Amino acid sequence: MKYYIIFTLFVASLLFACDNKRPDTAELPRIISTGNPTVDGLTAKIAAQPEEASLYAARAAAYYEMEGFDEAIADMAKAMMIDSNNVQYHYLLADIYLNYYKSQQALQTLERAVQIEPNNNEAVLKLAELQMVLQMHDESMKNLSLVLNRNKLNPVAYFLMGMNFEQTEDDARAINAFQSAIENDPNMADAHLKLGQLFAKKGEEIAIRYFDNAVAAAPNSTMMHYAKAEYLHNNNQLDEALQALREAIIIDQQYLEAYFRSGVIYLEKDSAQQAYKQFDLIVQNDPSNAKAYYYRGLSAEFSGNPSQAKADYQQALTFNSDYPKAQEALDRLKTVQ
Repeated sequence: MKYYIIFTLFVASLLFACDNKRPDTAELPRIISTGNPTVDGLTAKIAAQPEEASLYAARAAAYYEMEGFDEAIADMAKAMMIDSNNVQYHYLLADIYLNYYKSQQALQTLERAVQIEPNNNEAVLKLAELQMVLQMHDESMKNLSLVLNRNKLNPVAYFLMGMNFEQTEDDARAINAFQSAIENDPNMADAHLKLGQLFAKKGEEIAIRYFDNAVAAAPNSTMMHYAKAEYLHNNNQLDEALQALREAIIIDQQYLEAYFRSGVIYLEKDSAQQAYKQFDLIVQNDPSNAKAYYYRGLSAEFSGNPSQAKADYQQALTFNSDYPKAQEALDRLKTVQ
């Protein structure tokens, strides 16, 4: 489940709202350009309305998209000085901190959000999610129980409970929690996916039903198609797995993991030339991918093209000198020639 998924809508609304409040810039002081039109536009608006907290928050969101974390944090400090009780600002600041590898600051920020609005289930769920990520399972479960005491039908709370149980290797209770999540939200693709993975782990055929449900609930998610393909591949349903990977690639033609797994499957099907094409596509999109060179070389070798295979194995070692399989493949070719 994507972290802070609800917040994405908040950022978009901030940027949209601020872009539609255009001040008369004729009397504004000269603004130093950053080269980013969104940031520069918001900077001009801040010059005209320096006490408008939402402008600082919107610019922080823009900086955050650019991975300008220090600038984003500074802007959020200004926004929260003006409006310290806005929990949406706390969500944004926590997200910035988390992606800046400052997890403790993110945790403290969400704890403040809950202190401001203790009855806000969204704030409690965000805190519980972060606690789960930080492996603070007891604290996370306590907050999730609090939410469920208020609303026994909250699917997100059940989902996060399932994640806590899975991380603590209590698969049976994890399955029960994920099932409760989809009972209350049949379209929760992530819960269907987790159930598919857990039942697959148990070797139960019902797993495929949940993978199918996950794809149906999120047909444009490459992750759902890939997870289904992985399950089918692991169960030696190679043609079905390839079809699921094709669906993922239709959605995202730069989805290199799908090309890689497709190549491996073609090798297992003794279709070395087809495999070569898949690994070649990866190399074209990621020219320093040592693993792709190795497997392209393997495909070339199996296709009866040792010179191409040798070149690819050497390239693999160029980008990863500590790649024993590539070195073993080169040694193997030397003994054959």
